[in-house]
Parts: sequence; C-alpha cells; structure tokens
Amino acid sequence: DGYRNTNQVSDDYRYQDGNYDAPNDGYYRGGDDPAQEEDAQSDVTEGHDEDDEVYEGEYQGIPHPDDIKEKQKKRAPAVDDEYRDRADLMAERMEDEEQLAHQYENIIEECGHGRFQWTLFFVLGLALMADGVEVFVVGFVLPSAEKDMCLSSSNKGMLGLIVYLGMMVGAVLLGGLADKLGRKQCLIISLAINAAFAFLSSFVQGYGFFLFCRLISGLGIGGTLPIVFAYFSEFLSREKRGEHLSWLCMFWMIGGIYASAMAWSIIPHYGWGFSMGTKYHFHSWRVFVLVCSLPCIASLVALKFMPESPRFLLEIGKHDEAWMILKQVHDTNMRAKGEPERVFTVSYIKTPKQVDEFIEIQSSTGTWYQRWLVRITTTLKQVWDNVLYCLTAQYRMNTLMLAVVWFTMALSYYGLIVWFPDMIRYLQDEAYESRVKIFDEEEVSHFTFNFTLENQIHRNGEYRNDKFIGMKFKEVRFEDSLFEDCYFEDVRSSETFFENCTIISTVFYNTDLYEHKFINCRLINSTFMKEKEGCHIDFEEDNDFLIYLVSFLGSLSVLPGNIISALLMDKIGRIKMIGGSMLISAVCCFFLFFGNSESAMIGWQCLFCGASIAAWNALDVITVELYPTDKRATAFGILNGLCKFGAILGNSIFSSFVGITKVVPILLASSALVGGGLLALRLPETREQVLM
Repeated sequence: DGYRNTNQVSDDYRYQDGNYDAPNDGYYRGGDDPAQEEDAQSDVTEGHDEDDEVYEGEYQGIPHPDDIKEKQKKRAPAVDDEYRDRADLMAERMEDEEQLAHQYENIIEECGHGRFQWTLFFVLGLALMADGVEVFVVGFVLPSAEKDMCLSSSNKGMLGLIVYLGMMVGAVLLGGLADKLGRKQCLIISLAINAAFAFLSSFVQGYGFFLFCRLISGLGIGGTLPIVFAYFSEFLSREKRGEHLSWLCMFWMIGGIYASAMAWSIIPHYGWGFSMGTKYHFHSWRVFVLVCSLPCIASLVALKFMPESPRFLLEIGKHDEAWMILKQVHDTNMRAKGEPERVFTVSYIKTPKQVDEFIEIQSSTGTWYQRWLVRITTTLKQVWDNVLYCLTAQYRMNTLMLAVVWFTMALSYYGLIVWFPDMIRYLQDEAYESRVKIFDEEEVSHFTFNFTLENQIHRNGEYRNDKFIGMKFKEVRFEDSLFEDCYFEDVRSSETFFENCTIISTVFYNTDLYEHKFINCRLINSTFMKEKEGCHIDFEEDNDFLIYLVSFLGSLSVLPGNIISALLMDKIGRIKMIGGSMLISAVCCFFLFFGNSESAMIGWQCLFCGASIAAWNALDVITVELYPTDKRATAFGILNGLCKFGAILGNSIFSSFVGITKVVPILLASSALVGGGLLALRLPETREQVLM
C-alpha cells in the first residue's frame, strides 16, 4: 500500500530532544555548528568512523554551495515553526496523521483482538445501556407521576420532551469536549452527571425540580453515545471495527429491555414506597427511577480501571503514555491467548505536529476564577473551531448528507415509537368506551354506596338521602341529575364529572371532588369539608401493563436485526446496510394501514423496529470512520444532537394525529425513510479505510 511496516517506521524515525531526526542512511549530519559541518564535509569519504567528529578522505576542500543551501533548508523548519504559515503547519500535520493512521493500524493488528477489547466492550456497553434506559424512563413513569404531581397535559408533554432536549445539548457539548479533554475523562463526566441527577430526581417532590433534574440527567447521558463509539473504535482494527461496533449497539436494546422489565416488576407494587406525613411520598415509580440509574453507576465505576484512548493521546503528542497503553493492550491479549512470551516490538510511534495554541496561566497570575475562566473559554473556542471544521470544504458534503440521513431516521423512528403506544392506548380507550353502561332516570333513596362505580353514565337521575362512603368513582359521569340530602365521605375519583346537576343540602367530607369536577351545576346549601390534598395514585389501576409489554417486545424485536447487521456489516458495507434498512423500514410503514387492533399494531411495531436497527448500527459505524481522530467525537455529537432534535419534532408531530388520522404519520415516516435511504447511497464507503 505504499507504507512501510511498523518496524521500518520505528527505525526510520527517532525522537531526540523534541525533534525528529532524519533516517540514519550512513551519512553524518553534524551538530549545531555550521562551520564545523562545512569543514567536515567531503565529496568522497573512506575509512568513515561514526565516532569521529570529521570525515577522513582524499579531499577535504570547501563544500559546494548547493550542499550548504540544501542543508540549511532541512534545518530551518525545526527552528522557525513559529514564523511559518499556519497552513504549512496544518499540511505537515495532515501528512503526519496519514503516516500515523497506517502505522497505528499495524500496531492494533499486532496487539490483537482479545481480553482487553472484550473488557472494554462490556464497560462501554453499560454506558450505552444507560442511554437506552434514559429514553424509556419518563414514558414509563408518566402514568403514575401525573397523579403524584398533579400534572396537566402540557406538563406531561414537556416532561416527555425535556429529556431529548438535554440529550441534544449534551451530545454536542460533551462530544466536542471529548476531542479536547479525552474520551475517558469526558465519558466519566457524562456518566457522573447522569447518575447524580437521575438519583436526585427520584426523591424530589415538585414538578419544576423534577423537570430540571431530568433535563440535566439527559444532558449527561447525551454525551455517552458519541464518546462511546469514538472511544471503542480506536481500539479496533479495520477488519474488526464494523462487526464489533455493531455488537456494541446491542446494549441499547438491552437498556430498553431492562427498563421495560423493571417497570413491569416495580411500578405496580405500590407497597414498595413510603410516606413521611402528608407532603412527602416515595411511591414505587420513584423506586423504578432509582433502579434505572444502576447501569450508569456500574459503568462509571468500571471505567475508572480502563485507560485513555492511545489514539487520542498520540494526536495531542503524548507519545510515551500512548505507547504504554498499547503495550498493556498487547500484553493483556497475549497472556489471555497463552503467549506471554510475545514481545511488543513497537519502539516508536509517529506523532503529528502540534499546532494548537494553549494558554497557560501561572498560579500567581490573577484569581482562581480568572484562571479557570480563561481555560474554559479557550477550550470552548477550540470546540467551536472543531464544529466549524466539520463544515469545511473537505467534510462539508459528507456532513450535510449524514445530517439529513440522521434527521430523517430520527424523525420517523422516534415519531413512530411514540405513536405506537399512543395508538394502542387510543384503541384501548375506544374499546373501554364501547362497554360504557348508561342509566337513565333512575331514582335511588336511602341507599349506601360503598363499592366502585366504573365506566358509567347516569342521566336524569334522582338521589335522595343516599350515602357515598369509602368508595371510588372511575370514569363516571352524572348528567342533569338531582342530589338532595346526600352524604359523601372518603370518596376518590378519576375522570369523574357532574354536568348540569342540582345538589341540595349535601355534605362532602374528605373527598377529591373538587370544584372543576362540577360543570354548570347548582350547589344549594351544600358543604365541602376537609378536601383531600394533592394528587393520589389509583391503587387499583392497571397502570398500562400493555404499554410495558409493547416496549419490551419492541426492544426485543431488534435482536435479529442487530445480529444480522453485525455479521454483514463488513461484508456488504455500511452504505448498502443504511440504504437497504431504511427502504425496507419504509415498506413496513405502509403495513400500518392494516393495524386496526392492538395485536396488529404490536406486530407491525416489532417488524419496523427490527428492520430499522441495521440502519442505526451502520450510521454509528460510518460516522466514526468518516472523520479524523481530533474531530471524531465532535462530528458524532453534532449529528447525534441533530438526531435528538428530529426525535423532538417526531414526538410532537406524530402524537398530535393520534385518534385523528393514520395517513399523515405513515406517509411522513415512509417518505422521510425513502429520502434518507436514497441519499445515504451517495455517501462514501469506509469499510476499507483506516481510522484517520
């Protein structure tokens, strides 16, 4: 391929006093004194001794002027870098990076693929699993949290979108920082933020504080996806990269399964919580939120024992640290293979020329916050420069095409993922309403109601001297009815309303029949005493068991797609995988027109998720491979942030058509998938490339 192997490169380049010496080709290249070099130079030498300071030969006259100019030309760059044009320095750096890319590929192949990569695989997999859990948490707790926090429809919608907003910001910010501060350090920061605020959100009582905690938690977990893929890819050889990055994607599926299983097994068990007085309640859904932070905490602890990416260290000029880590990878894998005697043969690795300008402030200069302010602003400026670099002529077209593919994929996928449960719930509500019982002109007197009334409509009824004690109204509506000398005590209600009713001399004691539940009613000489405070969970409600099942099956259905994409990623290529998967998913969307029952919707959801996962995996792989090491996490973060923006739009648009029409969501999703899939076919194939 035109590049020398590792041993040749290490022999040709030697590191001395911070500079690179030219190859040792048998000619003496002198010290720093030009006069000594000129006196010592000879056109014809014989009896050369490398320990001598001068050449001994037949002729020792004045050197040719051209030789002196050539020698000075070679020596000039090492001395005058600060006076050279930045474009020249960047060109030299790019040449160094190209040499490093091929040498690094040879080094990773020498290190082999074994115990070290598999250990890192599971550690980063837990971080990716935490990302998958975060997407499902809010959706599972909403049915219970809306009663516990008295959430309105708009509050529920904001809670569902706030996580994606945080993930969008976190992906761009933390992804950019990972290219400046390091993969491991930024991933630890990301997981720590998520774990801390996810843990805190399970204890807070107010809606505003809970919303803030989920926002910051989403910001933290948003950085994991770009960092994890950039981090792991830099320990993989070209032949292993596509397959093992695809296997890593399975942990996102495992996160969805874990969240669904925990919700199914924890949330309905209300006795697992506790209360402190009347103001503080820790119900089972809060236990679920707590349990969902465990994968993040486990990954955070395990990550402390893993090294930084050596590829990143080489990019910032830390040769010795990178060499030690690569030797650790080599020795770990060789010991696991039963070959501990194998020696790591690499002695020197090419490092690119450093052109960044870092500002260092002495501890005696300014105050501590001024020093930190300069460091932070300098780092953020470098991150912003990286963002702009992704839009330069060299990468602009690839970035724009990838942005469209990521956006169309997210718009259709996340939009339908929300639309499926909403449609199933809508079908459930329709079936429930079809079983409503209607009572007309009933007359009841001197009767005690101490049982549950559910899914009923009472019209033009008369209730005199009746008692409603220790009971529940669930989906009950009283229309144009009369209540006279009645007594309500310890009554709980959900979706219960009194419309155009006349209520005379009636007492309401310790009930949650608030004013807004009486619509156009006449209240005559009636009394409300000791109303129930706050919101209360319905202890006998089904709590959306079917929704947990739908999410569980939807997550499990991507397993075949994950396996197929991992096995074929390096055989058919990334581009065909993206285009084929998106076009097949678009075809699956049209079958949704035939989803007129709960079972049919569940089946089509599983088919769609299974078909689309291959495109997600291939997008992750090609995004990692299209960008150089010092821009990789930044580019991934930008595109993943755009993906979360597409998710926000998809959730908002698709949910607004539930119960109105299926045509708009299906056509929007399928057309987005077709457009994105066709555009993806124009992207460059990367399976034969080394990581730049």
